Amino acid sequence: MSNSYPERVSITSAEVKAIAREAGFELAGITPAIPSPHFARYQTWVERGMAGKMGYLTDRRAEVRADPRNLLASAQSILCLGKLYNTGHGRQPNEPIVSRYAWGRDYHEVLREGMVEVVTRLQALATFDYKICIDTAPLLERSYARAAGLGWIGKNTCLINQDQGSWFFLGELLLSMEIQPDEPPPDRCGTCTRCIEACPTAAIVTSEEAFGGYMVDSERCISYLTIELKGPIPQHLRPELGAHVFGCDICQDVCPWNSRAPFTDHPGFQPSIAFDASKFSYLTSDEIRLTFRESPLSRAKYTGFLRNVATVMGNLKREEFRIPLQHLSESSDPIVKEHALWSLEKFDSDPGDLP
Repeated sequence: MSNSYPERVSITSAEVKAIAREAGFELAGITPAIPSPHFARYQTWVERGMAGKMGYLTDRRAEVRADPRNLLASAQSILCLGKLYNTGHGRQPNEPIVSRYAWGRDYHEVLREGMVEVVTRLQALATFDYKICIDTAPLLERSYARAAGLGWIGKNTCLINQDQGSWFFLGELLLSMEIQPDEPPPDRCGTCTRCIEACPTAAIVTSEEAFGGYMVDSERCISYLTIELKGPIPQHLRPELGAHVFGCDICQDVCPWNSRAPFTDHPGFQPSIAFDASKFSYLTSDEIRLTFRESPLSRAKYTGFLRNVATVMGNLKREEFRIPLQHLSESSDPIVKEHALWSLEKFDSDPGDLP
């Protein structure tokens, strides 16, 4: 989009990053808006079927990712931003697990608010075209964030910052200004394989073309299975979900670089929904939509959410879950019904395991 402001003035990299910090972003860096040399890696990942059924990663939008100027023709620089979402709240044992990124408000809205503030402050200094990109835009955001110096891409494919870990949402501002770029940091994963060893579904697989020699096979990733997958979860993977009802943080929880990760007190990321698997089992489609209307949990939608709840109740196999599962086994939704019946079979196959 274009803006009409006073005559253009030069902006230094330091000024841009200072504005980003003032707007609430813990990480900020700049890289040229040119094709990423890592696009070939992305193509290999797609060709190997590791994107699963995420059509938005494999359809015509895949090629758009080859060049950020497909999103903004006048782009010269990319301001890459990172916003910390690690709230530090603990999890209760033997309880359903929701990935911490989904504890609060929809992060797209939180990031957009901060990025609009950055744009407004920059507009006081210069005239430029821009485009705000969050993870819904077809852009190789981790590759550009790495190039902008925000961190390296770990074996779990997360962006890792040496001082602050990996609990970050990423956003990008495409700018029609040439700004001094930053340099990527060295890869500091070394010989560590904790994330690989800890993954219950062995989703982190070897690949010579990838950063650090590894890619994530989405079709085995718990986050994909509980959020992106729209059909039944493969039966052989259901037990490996454990208590994960939405997303998964295991590969980040075990990462040594997160052992001293800072916490945020941003109100938008604090836990806002008390998770009650039994209670949620009785929600209607409209009630689920209303309950999660401002939460990332809405992405799973009615079928996916109750499918996950049913699966987790079967894995936890607590007697209090039997009646909610019986209710879900009578659902008119065939996927919810199937997963509830699968979980009830776990109860009946070895009732001696019940706590």
